[in-house]
Amino acid sequence: MRSLVVPVLMVLVSVTPASADSEAGKKMAKQKCQVCHGIDGIAKIPIAPHLAGESQIYLETQLKAFRSGKREHEMMTVVAKGLKDGEITSLSQWYSSIKITATMPE
Repeated sequence: MRSLVVPVLMVLVSVTPASADSEAGKKMAKQKCQVCHGIDGIAKIPIAPHLAGESQIYLETQLKAFRSGKREHEMMTVVAKGLKDGEITSLSQWYSSIKITATMPE
């Protein structure tokens, strides 16, 4: 089976209006996440994943897994250990509220 790779010309990022929890998540993302993942959810370093537009449930699950030790990463385990459930929800709401648009080349 052959896989098809489609090049993307440009990715546009926009942020939808945020709820109060999402705004709290944005503030927290500026403090704890933006160096690696960017405030816009587009990773700033090669080993960090993009978070923009990921599902809130997925983001919450992964942060809780890092916090509990079920999932390990030298940086994320340390960052997530100090997060409370509400903070995880706020961060997840922020990054999931960012919308990604891909434009196909002509």
